[in-house]
Amino acid sequence: FVGLDNDIDGMVHLSDLSWDQRGEDAIANYRKGDTVTASVTEVDVEKERISLSIKALGEDTFTDAVDGVKRGGIITVVVTAIEEGGVEVEYNGAKSFIRRSDLSRDRADQRPERFSVGDKIDVRVTNIDPKTRRMGLSIKAREIAEEKEAVEQYGSSDSGASLGDILGAALKGDKN
Repeated sequence: FVGLDNDIDGMVHLSDLSWDQRGEDAIANYRKGDTVTASVTEVDVEKERISLSIKALGEDTFTDAVDGVKRGGIITVVVTAIEEGGVEVEYNGAKSFIRRSDLSRDRADQRPERFSVGDKIDVRVTNIDPKTRRMGLSIKAREIAEEKEAVEQYGSSDSGASLGDILGAALKGDKN
């Protein structure tokens, strides 16, 4: 709660404290008696409530960080932490988490410990959620997309066609 002029109280909701921290973490930065600057976001005369926002005065670093990033695009991220369930990464100041199952197409390579803090990794953007301020990222999705593109471009013996079938079809096509 914030005391305003004329004995009026306003409230800053936990979600309006910081762009970068969870409300429960951000509130630890404030003490009773602190002077703060906040923006009025709503005035409800009937309920005698004034809603305030501290984060509205700062820049939304997530929106700036993901500007121009599209779902399905490939971006390069930097590993900031290794955890048992995956790796934490950063892109232009926006933090994200790649789950263990998205670390590789091959199960044997889905080990977070194969990465080190500071590693740069190319990932595919699977989702951008401005509400939760998170990007869904996947190395596995990037690998699958690259393989699909290679198969479309160069063909594959895994498709069931033998080299003889491919050459035979090519020779038949030359006779026309």
